[in-house]
Amino acid sequence: MEAVKKYPVMLLMGLFTLCWSGISMADNWKNPDLLVDAKTVNDYVGKKGYVIVDCRDLKDYLKGHIPSAISFGNRCKKALRDTTARVFRDVEKYNRLFSKVGISNDDTVVYYYDGLGTLTDATVAFWVTELMGHKKAKVLNGGLEAWRKAGYRLESNPVVREPAKFVAKFEPAAYAETAEILKIAGDKKTASQLVDSRTAKEHSGDDIRAIRGGTVPNTKLNVSHLDTLANEKDPKTGKPKTTAYFDFDAANKAFGGLDRKNRTIAFCQTGTRSTMTYLQLRMLGFENVANWDESWRVYGSHLDYPVEGEQWYNFADVNKKIKNLEKKVQTLEAASKTAAK
Repeated sequence: MEAVKKYPVMLLMGLFTLCWSGISMADNWKNPDLLVDAKTVNDYVGKKGYVIVDCRDLKDYLKGHIPSAISFGNRCKKALRDTTARVFRDVEKYNRLFSKVGISNDDTVVYYYDGLGTLTDATVAFWVTELMGHKKAKVLNGGLEAWRKAGYRLESNPVVREPAKFVAKFEPAAYAETAEILKIAGDKKTASQLVDSRTAKEHSGDDIRAIRGGTVPNTKLNVSHLDTLANEKDPKTGKPKTTAYFDFDAANKAFGGLDRKNRTIAFCQTGTRSTMTYLQLRMLGFENVANWDESWRVYGSHLDYPVEGEQWYNFADVNKKIKNLEKKVQTLEAASKTAAK
């Protein structure tokens, strides 16, 4: 009889422990509300005050999207940035765009993606939205994969919202100028923290994507953006496989050694991958975070800027490889003509 009486109590204690553990995991992020799960997004569908944005190509959007979700008419990073001259202080561009698609200053905006290929489209959109002074931006963790796994449906009819009124207020703290980076590069005692989101080979100069390879002097940390996401075991190889899910443990392992109170600036090659780092730093509670949008593409092409681990673009080697490729193409064409006779 004693065992029967104790069993419900033990069961309740076990359930309490599980629930408490789940709460603790969610609370690991200092700002967990910047990420939302599929259930939360489903609660937003069709609800006033919430706008869901599909960050993929329009053709993919039209094949199937989350109900009530809108599209900017292009991938988010193309719709929100000029690939050659990104003048973000031209806030009128964003006033027009957000107002036209039905986003107001009062709306909560949720961006979603589909896999690793479009994940940074959503983080670019998140950063640009915060850059425009709008603090109600969120990202669906796991994107469409999480939505599908939760068993929710998609719809194919395009959604057009009534135009709204959006008034941007540029947030300079979220934007790092190259002039600020140059000051950091010349100050070994700087408290500012530069985070290089590129691969290790890009950082070392072995992978050159500008006139010069290498990194900015006094960079505090180099960690590939892909190394900060959740992993799962590949069923074929048994090895860890990067997923499109944000994970506290992975992010904290990567950035936990940095000072959350100091100015922290993320960069990469074009300021795209680093927007993902920006979001993660925001979620971890860093107080003064920015994205350096010009990033290495601009910095590495200025011959007077200081570079650590400087490597020069090997044009002779590239030309040699192009010529070898041309010879292979000619050989294949000749073989194809011979086979056709």
